[in-house]
Amino acid sequence: MNDATRQDRHATATSSVFQLLSGGAWVGGAGTAVPVLDKYRLTPFAEVSYATAAQVDAMVTAAQVAFEGTSLSAHGRGDVLDRAAGLVAERVADFVRVMQMEAGFTTSDATGEVNRCVQTLRLSAEEARRLSGEMIPLEGAPGQSGRMGFTLRVPLGIVAAITPFNSPLNTVAHKIAPAFAAGNAVILKPASSTPGTACLLAEILVEAGMPEGLLSVLHGSGEVVQHLLADERVRFFAFTGSTEVGRKIQHVAGLRRTQMELGSIAFTTLCADANMDKALDKIVNAGYRKAGQVCTSVQVLMVEEAVLTEVTDRLTQMVSDLSYGDPADADTFMGPVISKGEAERIDSWISAAVDAGAKKLVGGACNGAMIPPTLLTGISDQMKIGCAEVFGPVVSIVPFASFDEVIARVNATPFGLASGIFTNRLDRAFAAARQLRVGGVHVNETSSARVDMMPYGGSKDSGFGREGPRYAVHEMTEERMISITAE
Repeated sequence: MNDATRQDRHATATSSVFQLLSGGAWVGGAGTAVPVLDKYRLTPFAEVSYATAAQVDAMVTAAQVAFEGTSLSAHGRGDVLDRAAGLVAERVADFVRVMQMEAGFTTSDATGEVNRCVQTLRLSAEEARRLSGEMIPLEGAPGQSGRMGFTLRVPLGIVAAITPFNSPLNTVAHKIAPAFAAGNAVILKPASSTPGTACLLAEILVEAGMPEGLLSVLHGSGEVVQHLLADERVRFFAFTGSTEVGRKIQHVAGLRRTQMELGSIAFTTLCADANMDKALDKIVNAGYRKAGQVCTSVQVLMVEEAVLTEVTDRLTQMVSDLSYGDPADADTFMGPVISKGEAERIDSWISAAVDAGAKKLVGGACNGAMIPPTLLTGISDQMKIGCAEVFGPVVSIVPFASFDEVIARVNATPFGLASGIFTNRLDRAFAAARQLRVGGVHVNETSSARVDMMPYGGSKDSGFGREGPRYAVHEMTEERMISITAE
């Protein structure tokens, strides 16, 4: 551990300035200093210092030197990740406090992030220890007697991890931990609105024994990402964010490899034969936790006409009963969205839908960054609320008469991240599994039913490549063929 980190290992939990981690040392960014707001009160509680172009170059150089010079074994990488998991578990309160301020997460949402991060680190530790290639039966080919073949999986070099505000801990872990498990160096660029959580995790990883320079933390706007893209020493880009930004990154990355988790309109389907009590509880949670700011949050709920009245009545009551407000209040189910500007955008989409004929069953006035839980019916796929990603606490009920309508409606969107379906009919379950053009289909679960060991990612405009430690490790390595001929 370097002196800068040893000086105060708990600095991030109370820090007023979030710094860069470069070459194993925490240093101030020489660029712009930007305030970090408490998302509920909309008041600054810290600031983040951005990097300059020269600092980005120095960071990449340090990462390259560290990658080429490290002697840490796969077993050692696993040990670092296991120790980090233990340290994260010890500091739940610190993480919760930071996420409540900078992300607006409730205690439940923030605690869930921490618990999942621990699992992601432990799963990645396992993958570090069992990363391997395979035997190739070369002697089965003509004239290859006495020749042995096998593959190795080798790291790519420097991985740039660009992460979003809506999962400031676990998504960060899903990029850093598999990249390190595979033997890469990692440069993390967290969202500027939620830098503190990422810095706290980075401090813990350094404390757990990650070698100097193998992990860097870079703060800045899109400009610093452009500097990374311009540097050919960065060999892989792992990005979670909007489809628009993902397209730009992919265009510049060229022949370098990428993993893109992009935009979504998440559908969940509720059939008349489903277990309503279980389904509705899961739907409400998946629609409104984290204020609907999850790529797979239920945005459109397809409901079979036979149960439409029952579902509408029950959901109206359940959503009306949700508590919202200050995320520091233990009884709050839902906190604010990430900014006042985003709240105003979401509110304008709701108003436009109502003006065009939709009905607001539950909802209220926008107040600062707070959008009350909203339930709509009567939307069309011509409204923004029905054809673009709302990324807020808004669920719209859409009836269907035949299951073919569900398949057609989901597949008509440009996105394809995940979809859920509640049914006890195997024919519908298999039809969804085979016909929905999405990265994941969850039967008797919502679109948001992710488990961290799953392969997770989308199709179409929702991106490509897969997260999940086992799958991400393979994304962030390449296969090398080795053959040996006996003389």
